[in-house]
Amino acid sequence: MDTLLIHVLMMILMPSNFIYMSLSQPTCEAPIPPRAIPVAEEDKDMMQFAENLEYLEAEFFLTGALGFGLDIAAPQLVMGGPPPVGARKANLDLVTQNIIKEFGYQEVGHLSFLIARPLLNLSTQNFAKLFDGAFERELVPPFDPYRDSLSYMLGSYVIPYMGLVGYVGTNPRIIGYKTKQLLAGLLGVEAGQDAVIRTYLYERADELVKPYNYTVAEFTVRISELRNKLAMCGIKDEGIVVQPQSGAENRTVSNVLSADSNSLSYERIPAEILRVLYDTGKENIPGGFFPQGANGNIAKGFLNMPR
Repeated sequence: MDTLLIHVLMMILMPSNFIYMSLSQPTCEAPIPPRAIPVAEEDKDMMQFAENLEYLEAEFFLTGALGFGLDIAAPQLVMGGPPPVGARKANLDLVTQNIIKEFGYQEVGHLSFLIARPLLNLSTQNFAKLFDGAFERELVPPFDPYRDSLSYMLGSYVIPYMGLVGYVGTNPRIIGYKTKQLLAGLLGVEAGQDAVIRTYLYERADELVKPYNYTVAEFTVRISELRNKLAMCGIKDEGIVVQPQSGAENRTVSNVLSADSNSLSYERIPAEILRVLYDTGKENIPGGFFPQGANGNIAKGFLNMPR
């Protein structure tokens, strides 16, 4: 087809405002959808809820890599919230430390003054309880995510994935185009962090986690099974190895990225996320990483439900 004819057809089919922008100057942003609003009131509660997980990740990553958290790295962001319990510097090799430090500062960028920092429990005792629950027996010695690089990455396996599936679940409920833009940016980085953690662990899938007689792969499978059990909404979480019928196109046992039968990310709603992170199986009974409950209207609404 003649080049001039193609150009004319494109001009006919394109919206007039897009043609004008394209011909007058290079465009770097998509046109705003007609009748769209930047931020809907309903969006705010959902983004507030997500901020709880961003605080959790920021404190765990910053302190694990650097030995200090938001109170030193970005004190203006805590908004009067209490300091976390039990977080400490991990015994990391240089490469792992650099990865986790980057994650920590990324989380600083994700915080937006939406809610005050909730009380967070990042103690060895809390992680040990969680891992005991995953294995349905008491691990001896108690699991300590700060012991070494591998233990820390297993501890990290517990957290960012919940932010990832939470953002996927939030996306269809967002109205404002600016909020959608923010959520997409946050989701991209959360997914990247989870992919790095899972790849790190997949490379060591058959390695025994000292001093236990379980492989890295089994640790991930047990944690994923526990999260499915606590959330009570079916399988939305898988370890780094699966049966072939659960792999990509039913052809792989590798599961570096956790996805459904269509290779799409799983999604979770706030109630599911709280059941897991509270480690109680109840969105209205706090515990686990949030001993006093999460902040924001959605989380507080659950806490006001009868127990």
